Amino acid sequence: MGVASAVSTVLIAGQLSPAVAGLPNTAGVLGTAIGAVVIGRLTTWVGRAQALRLGYAVAVAGAALTVLAAVGAPVVLLFAGMLLLGAGNAAALLSRYAAADAATPARRAAAMSTVVWASTAGAVGGPLLLGLAQDTAQSAGLPPLSGAFLLTIAAAFAAVLTSSWIRPTKAGRVDRQEVEPRQAVRSTTLLAAAVMLVGHLVMVALTTSVPVHAHHYGHGLGALGLMLSAHSLGMFAFAPVTGWWIDRSGPRPAMLAGLVTITASALVIAGPAGMTFAPALFLLGYGWNLCYLGGSALLSRAGQARLESKVEAWVWAVAALATAASTWLFAEGGFALLSGISVVLALPLLVVVARSRSVPPVEPLQCPQELSSLA
Repeated sequence: MGVASAVSTVLIAGQLSPAVAGLPNTAGVLGTAIGAVVIGRLTTWVGRAQALRLGYAVAVAGAALTVLAAVGAPVVLLFAGMLLLGAGNAAALLSRYAAADAATPARRAAAMSTVVWASTAGAVGGPLLLGLAQDTAQSAGLPPLSGAFLLTIAAAFAAVLTSSWIRPTKAGRVDRQEVEPRQAVRSTTLLAAAVMLVGHLVMVALTTSVPVHAHHYGHGLGALGLMLSAHSLGMFAFAPVTGWWIDRSGPRPAMLAGLVTITASALVIAGPAGMTFAPALFLLGYGWNLCYLGGSALLSRAGQARLESKVEAWVWAVAALATAASTWLFAEGGFALLSGISVVLALPLLVVVARSRSVPPVEPLQCPQELSSLA
């Protein structure tokens, strides 16, 4: 998804206009939000493994459309392809709940955090293969940009092949609606969703405008790359530590720490000291990690695939909104305005989480072999 997003921007800028180069990424985010809802419904009907498998298959179809657009087909196919790739991205994101289903209650958060941590391989490794993909496409007589989309097909098809080894069974259906009272489920879902939404909104809103903000302090691309690398390190590198902590102490301490951390980082980023960008972005990334995994762990205790998917859809819808609004707000009031909005969003939720009662753990259903293998 990362490779396709980057190259589709270049493709649209060349064929249409730089002003609309971000539209393929918008289609990808929209596809992720829609795909999350659809996969949630499919999970309750056909089981977790089959629903994820279908999501990966849709990603293959989307990647094929992007290749056609790169070799000269109508550019509208690129937007359709990115929309379908987004649905496949939703399957990849929701696979962390498959890991939770397959783990024992004492290891549920650690299992999810391992899946989140492993996503760094794609985020870092994918772009490193762009040069090889370009050379391969040129050797085959294809346009250079098509190589990246061929790489996307290969990755999505590999996911389909891997998931095809898992045999779906009726026992694999994941929906424990009767395990918890409806009111408890609703309270749990709202709290988890609020923490994940606010954490994601603040993170996306701040990082979107960081390049412009850094440029005002005279930092070059090398310094900007260091800042963004520090942010990615905070987002993913310590996910296993977060999972271990959640399993030992519960989701609420992690969510509280996450909200405190993103609030502190927002205040530091808005300060005058440009050299604090990298540490502040690292803290922002780890604050997101705490909110995302803490909220996911709390949500997984409700045990309802549809709720998990709906929350994921809202998170990505908020990401699209935050991306669109970030630079506009920055132009209006700089990072002081963005950081102020972030604090206003995080502090009341911090109070709510601090005063909320811990949700008692819910024993999951016995997990079939398909979920263990899939995780």
